[in-house]
Amino acid sequence: MKKRTFIKLASTAGAGMLIAPLASCGGSNPADAPKVKGSKPRPFLYEQEPLGYDFSALSPAIDPITMEVHYGKHHAGYVAKLNRALRSAEGALDNLTLIELLKSLKPGDTALRNNGGGHYNHTLYWRTLTPGGAPEPEGNLKQELEDTFGSLDAFQTEFSTAAATRFGSGWAWLMRDSDGALKVTSTPNQDNPLMSGIAESTGTPLLGIDVWEHAYYLNYQNNRKAYITAFMERINWDVVASNDLT
Repeated sequence: MKKRTFIKLASTAGAGMLIAPLASCGGSNPADAPKVKGSKPRPFLYEQEPLGYDFSALSPAIDPITMEVHYGKHHAGYVAKLNRALRSAEGALDNLTLIELLKSLKPGDTALRNNGGGHYNHTLYWRTLTPGGAPEPEGNLKQELEDTFGSLDAFQTEFSTAAATRFGSGWAWLMRDSDGALKVTSTPNQDNPLMSGIAESTGTPLLGIDVWEHAYYLNYQNNRKAYITAFMERINWDVVASNDLT
């Protein structure tokens, strides 16, 4: 890997599908970036990965206008604000990967928490919705989901309930905890299970659903449950399984 990448989830080669494709998008030239007074240029800037599929590719589950606004405005905004916050940090965080950064955060690190989490969360979200791939869990992951939750239907019910009952804005997750067990959890705002100093349940996110209203309101209005059902039908389970290798 020759460059720090826009999300650099890890530095180990071959660590899984989530790392390798994301590593293909290098950082921009720091000399071209706006400067914060008194600060040195950062050695890299995070960049938003090209979506890799058309805004209409997930329709009717997610409509093209929602896709365009969600990806082009909301996610892009998190990336811009993350870079701004990191430049303001005067180089103190330059040697951390994004995962290391998220794990190091404290509750008061508001800008990095909101925007670093927003960038990571949305990157995972777009990748797990990539058209194609297995429409249902397979192999070892399928077996473990059945062993953990009782059945695939039971897992889907628990995950959907976590998403539907997350008060206000936030995310629901399928994660692997520090003991190696699969678990469903949810977090507020742009928090995620990597934030060991913040999240109640911590571990490696495998699947996340965005339940902020900007993810679904144009198409579903206040019917969050309908959006969740549509999302579950669009998951690329090959990507989810590969996330478990990181």
